[in-house]
Amino acid sequence: MLTGIHPLLTGPLLAHLDAMGHSDAVVQADAHFPAERLGTRSLAFPGVATPDLLTAGRTVVPLDDAPAVDLMATPDGSRLPVQDELAGAAGTGEIRFLDRQEFYDVAAAFLVVPTGETRVYGNMILRTRVVRP
Repeated sequence: MLTGIHPLLTGPLLAHLDAMGHSDAVVQADAHFPAERLGTRSLAFPGVATPDLLTAGRTVVPLDDAPAVDLMATPDGSRLPVQDELAGAAGTGEIRFLDRQEFYDVAAAFLVVPTGETRVYGNMILRTRVVRP
């Protein structure tokens, strides 16, 4: 058993995150997201909210240079509470908002992680950076 690892970070998820390289992306998606269609690698976390999984992931994933985090924009440009939670969990002020189709285009990522998040627009893309000694 490992210590110091967030309990939401399962062995399979850690293995995928560890295999990611510079600027590889992971999509953490709400329950409505077409994860199986867009992702070549997918790990489902059906009982977890997207901001909670992002909080866990940020304990081990260093953010790339901008744009490190993308969120899916609402059609009217408003910002929803789930998006505020995702921005807070990302821990960076540099968030890019993409319209839905552009988000889907960019979401062809190294890993797609559908969650149990039922709030709409609870999707984000996170890019990793080089880990320096």
